[in-house]
Amino acid sequence: MSSITVPPPKCLQKTFVAPRRHMFGPGPSNVPPRILAAGAEPIIGHMHPEMLEIMSDIKSGIQYAFQTQNNMTIAVSGTGHTAMECAIFNAVEPGEGVLTAVNGIWGERAAEMAERIGCHWALAKHKPVLFFLTHGESSTGVVHPLDGIGDICHKHNCLFLVDCVASMGGAPLHMDKQGIDILYSGSQKVLNAPPGTAPISFSERACQKVFNRKTKPVSFFLDMTWLANYWGCDGKPARIYHHTAPVSAFYSLRESLAILAEQGLENSWQRHKEVAEYFHEGLENMGLKLFVKDKNARLPTVTTIVAPPGYDWKEITSYIMKNHNLEISGGLGPSVGQVLRVGLMGGNSSKASVDMVLEALRDALRYCHKSKV
Repeated sequence: MSSITVPPPKCLQKTFVAPRRHMFGPGPSNVPPRILAAGAEPIIGHMHPEMLEIMSDIKSGIQYAFQTQNNMTIAVSGTGHTAMECAIFNAVEPGEGVLTAVNGIWGERAAEMAERIGCHWALAKHKPVLFFLTHGESSTGVVHPLDGIGDICHKHNCLFLVDCVASMGGAPLHMDKQGIDILYSGSQKVLNAPPGTAPISFSERACQKVFNRKTKPVSFFLDMTWLANYWGCDGKPARIYHHTAPVSAFYSLRESLAILAEQGLENSWQRHKEVAEYFHEGLENMGLKLFVKDKNARLPTVTTIVAPPGYDWKEITSYIMKNHNLEISGGLGPSVGQVLRVGLMGGNSSKASVDMVLEALRDALRYCHKSKV
């Protein structure tokens, strides 16, 4: 008699085929064939010489994308949330103060993470050791100016932490020139790689704080003492096993960074700007309103559209998915129920994509129910 009491799941006896969709939400974005092909290359060991070379290439690609010469530059095995926790858990100790600029959901998330390790809040009054700001806030569609903030933070002996998950590669960003101490991003937006790897970089000032802690970080997995060695950033001759890196995901990340380098950062920034302006003009010609009134404050990668009065935003997004095989999203966090969000990032940032979205919206507004109230 078999000792198995749980039978093989019938659902796993079916072949899964992923649907092909136009991923025009705030992320993830469509992964181009070249990056998909890179991720399908044969697996090698996570400590093999070839893998270490790939990690070195990734480091160089992140330094280019961030415009930094920081030695302490790596990719965390995880999504942007993982990098956010890596930054906060390493830079802040229990009882220290953190100041967070809340311009959408990501500021709220950073505040919650800091609270979980016993931090208190606010610059001259509470003497925070860290100030957090989201550069490209995908929940509201705002791009926040960065110039001068780092200098202010440093006058108060405070580190400047920036989230650029939704903006890296799509909006101008200069880590070193702008005095950013810790900068992190994600793989699934402008880079067009699958979710699961997160670029992050620490300035020398940040490293002084991180590597002179009185207590260990609350997370072993995200402990930069270990990760610095694993990525060959600590100057030690031997690398010690820390965790099994996502080998295939690193292949994809390397390829996505290579594509960005081939295109050129300034070309990428300019293309995202031009496509966003073309999209905004098309939306306004349709009579739709943009959520962010100030043109200079609009994020080029994710556009927020005021939810059309009288319509159910859920019906609009569902109709577009069903009839156009195209994803756009509703709001997130503070913008829920107020906006529609459209992401045109990396390879999806084109006028052809804009035309596709505009036609889908026209169609939805014709056929979706509009309340007369």
